[in-house]
Amino acid sequence: MKKFPANDEFALKQTAPKIAGSGVIIGGDKVISAYDLVEQMEYLYVRVVKAKELPAKDVTGSCDPYVEVKLGNYKGVTKHFEKKSNPVWNLVFAFSQDQLQASYVEVVVKDKDVVLDDFIGRISFDLVDVPRRVPPDSPLAPQWYKLEDKKGERLKKGEIMLALWKGTQADDVFPDAWHSDAAAVGSEGVSRIRGKVYLSPRLWYLRVNIIQCQDLILSDKSRAPEVCVKVILGNQALKTKISHVKSVNPAWNEDLVFVVAEPFEEPLVITVEDRVSSNKDEILGKCLILLNSVPRRLDNKPVSAKWHNLEKHFVEGEKKETKFASKIHMRICLDGGYHVLDESTYYSSDYRPTSKLLWKSSIGILELGIISATSLSTMKTKDGRGTTDAYCVAKYGPKWIRTRTIIDNVSPRWNEQYTWEVFDPCTVITIGVFDNGHLQGGGKDACIGKVRIRLSTLETERVYTHSYPLIVLKPSGVKKMGEVQLAVRFSCTSYLNMLQKYTHPLLPKMHYVHPMSVTQLDILRYQAIQIVSTRLGRAEPPLKKEVIEYMLDMGSHLWSVRKAKANFMRIMNVMGGVIAIGKWFDQICHWKNPLTTILIHILFVILVLYPELIFPTLFLYLFFIGIWRYRWKPRHPPHMDIRLSHADSVGMDDLDEEFDTFPTSKGSDLVRMRYDRLRSIGGRIQTVIGDLAMQGERFHSLLSWRDPRASALFVAFCLFAAIVMYVTPFQIVVLLAGFYVLRHPKLRTNVPSYGTNFFKRLSARSDCML
Repeated sequence: MKKFPANDEFALKQTAPKIAGSGVIIGGDKVISAYDLVEQMEYLYVRVVKAKELPAKDVTGSCDPYVEVKLGNYKGVTKHFEKKSNPVWNLVFAFSQDQLQASYVEVVVKDKDVVLDDFIGRISFDLVDVPRRVPPDSPLAPQWYKLEDKKGERLKKGEIMLALWKGTQADDVFPDAWHSDAAAVGSEGVSRIRGKVYLSPRLWYLRVNIIQCQDLILSDKSRAPEVCVKVILGNQALKTKISHVKSVNPAWNEDLVFVVAEPFEEPLVITVEDRVSSNKDEILGKCLILLNSVPRRLDNKPVSAKWHNLEKHFVEGEKKETKFASKIHMRICLDGGYHVLDESTYYSSDYRPTSKLLWKSSIGILELGIISATSLSTMKTKDGRGTTDAYCVAKYGPKWIRTRTIIDNVSPRWNEQYTWEVFDPCTVITIGVFDNGHLQGGGKDACIGKVRIRLSTLETERVYTHSYPLIVLKPSGVKKMGEVQLAVRFSCTSYLNMLQKYTHPLLPKMHYVHPMSVTQLDILRYQAIQIVSTRLGRAEPPLKKEVIEYMLDMGSHLWSVRKAKANFMRIMNVMGGVIAIGKWFDQICHWKNPLTTILIHILFVILVLYPELIFPTLFLYLFFIGIWRYRWKPRHPPHMDIRLSHADSVGMDDLDEEFDTFPTSKGSDLVRMRYDRLRSIGGRIQTVIGDLAMQGERFHSLLSWRDPRASALFVAFCLFAAIVMYVTPFQIVVLLAGFYVLRHPKLRTNVPSYGTNFFKRLSARSDCML
């Protein structure tokens, strides 16, 4: 393995796996071309379909059959059926060829019994006679085989339908097969260790504009009412302010925003309340609205407002005509022009709006090969020794993938390949490694570590094969939990469309036309994570809540002294260039190097006499710097940096605070209140510092070739600008620039300019932060 300059255990390592995509393997069959980012793994597949006319073994004249598939020391067992002579299993077993120690495979049908299971029949096959199947060939048709007794003679009754073939992980049945290394799991738990693909539910922002109420009926008409509206949607509840109109016709004109997911399962419940006392609210009326009837909008045009009847005694699902009722005036819509944020905007995997009508065509394909992991930390004990049941999860856009769980192995080999459509190059894919807690009594899945890879830092059509350190921060300090070996390739279908993306706004247009506050977005992001974790937790196998929260970095906004110090150091690193220029200019002024000072004087006189050369010279200088630095552009993706994160020098007191609960559990009530307030304020300061650091790092990335396409665009722009300004009189350029800066408001737009969009898409080092 080739090690990069950071020569320590936390460094990124380049690897050379035997994969076709990297050119290590030349030639081969169709399987290699289809799965060219992972090492080819050979398997023997045995499909047990069904049996018929099995002979009776019990006193009752029936049998409780099941099947054992034996191959050397490995054995796969189906579930048994009670009193059924014609059972149907339709189960596939997969035996890795690396572990085969036998020349034949034996299929045995047995009868389940209380004391000792009875033998019904068997059939065996020589491995040399088993055919090989190469996708996209059609599946091998199963055949009926007569069962034999222990002496090898055919039974009068009893047949079993089987199919046997040799293949690789590219086979269609691979994800649902019962692997030989998981034989100890049992038929009930095998579904919890299979690999699956999940899709996040499509999330919408539901905007409820409370306008006014009319003809409210008060129980105490002698007092001025203090009316507010409470809106409940599932676990989300929001309230308006108390109306400033103290009458039976209160008004608000206030927006409440919720997160909802398709399909819409829960109704919207609106309650009008009157605050009778500080701890008592009187319900003046309720109404229920089904979300399937709510209109959807794609832009900022307001939808029509409607009057709804308020019922004093509300029964869900019951509708009745009312001659007279209190009413509430509302404007409700599903905003499809926003992107519902469930990830941090610093390293999000998707920026598309909710409505598919606003989606643009894809610009490329992202392929990920999850090859293996090495030296994983043991996460639990089994039979007195440490063990790990590891699986990987990768998230990009709405698509989540989960590899199969490798049982009892600290160096698992998955060799699974997945593909995503790419709609924006300035996105990040997240890969996490977890320990399956279901195999030890159904506990939580422990987090081993994760990796983020920013697509804009990858060259198109190039295969990156690296071993990424899995780094986590624990109360005892930073720790390496192992390494995961990945192969990544970003293929571009339209290079022009991809470059054009750098001039588009990062988020959909509605985020700028009708923006939401930072606090509101944080609350909505929390609700979005809860909805995603609930929906995916209902899948089979479930993607557990702790896995989703870890992958989406749910607690990233909480205060940490370590992160504050790290962000401050990022600012200092950014300002280091400005400080260096100041020192250099001071040396020029003090004639530390007389020759350099004379040359600067000559350059200064030329620029004063010919001011039109200032900008062309500057852009040409930046162009040559960019070309010169191209030789040293990064050759590998960025990864988690413990030094940048200040994780290698953090003190125990800072760690104790970082892993403290929120709200804190330390000290008295007064200390708790002050401590929580300090952490909340500090969290905001930390975010601002991080934003400042990110802006500076984006400036640095213009010519660093970290994002090769952005640097190429900027270098090309510098050359173009230099040529244009050489042939254009300087006075005209200054005049046009002044007119543009002072242009009329009617000529302005809320959408950022091309330059701003390009700058916001530049890569920073936020995705390298722990």
